Amino acid sequence: MSDAQKIWLDGEIVNKADAKVSVFDHGLLYGDGIFEGIRFYNGRVFRLEEHIQRLFLSAKAILLNLPWTVEEVCQYTVDTIKANGLRDGYVRLVVTRGEGGLGLNPYLCETPSMFIIASTIQLYPTEHYENGLKLITCATRRPTPGSLSPQVKSLNYLNNVMAKVECIQAGALEGIMLNEQGYVAECTGDNVFILKDGVVYTPFVADGALDGITRQVIFDLCESLGVKIVEKTLARYDLFTADEAFLTGTAAEVIPFVALDSREIGDGTPGAVTKRLLVAFREMVQSQGTPCV
Repeated sequence: MSDAQKIWLDGEIVNKADAKVSVFDHGLLYGDGIFEGIRFYNGRVFRLEEHIQRLFLSAKAILLNLPWTVEEVCQYTVDTIKANGLRDGYVRLVVTRGEGGLGLNPYLCETPSMFIIASTIQLYPTEHYENGLKLITCATRRPTPGSLSPQVKSLNYLNNVMAKVECIQAGALEGIMLNEQGYVAECTGDNVFILKDGVVYTPFVADGALDGITRQVIFDLCESLGVKIVEKTLARYDLFTADEAFLTGTAAEVIPFVALDSREIGDGTPGAVTKRLLVAFREMVQSQGTPCV
């Protein structure tokens, strides 16, 4: 986006160059804050209220008191998209603990700060939606739920960043992250699904997966298409021997993966069920959502 891009910042729509936070903001100093990624298609924000409600749940979990209502934040999001004149794109909504002193004490931060960015995005090249991704298994493990719940979308993303570095160094666009027990949790930014003998499987959220909004959409789509879907603890072996496999995420949408650690999954091409889900997802997002134009 150009310098004419507009950002919502603490109650005002400002130019990109004027969108600044304090160096004493605890979101910058300590990663103390939360975020949401939201998509909009064809002038409609997809699952807007679900995303904002999840933002408020993340805030509650870390004792971050938000001075806005869910309805207000939904409206601010729509206002930001309108200010940028976009019909299709991605929103990054960030809430920080706010400005405070040096030191961990969050109660020294009197007022949280929020900014909303609306822009365009393409997480993966188009050809990978047609041909599938080739993944690796990352050595970096997901944090245990006992240290920080995977349901909190916090600004502490270094774990995912370092796993992404492994992917880049290995020449892969994405990688599988395991939990401390060695079972599949999720990818660096996406949820994981496989198909075996006609049944779709995905890890339990208790295994370290975010209960993603797009993940929930897949449950809905499987029901409407008559495809059985089950949550199950998955090992790498289950992925190696799957008939089909795909990833989901707000930015990623629905994308097949056809190899893991040099093992072909199925016949090495996107499977029929994956293709059906991708088509159904794209049809859904074009017609559902909160108007933003």
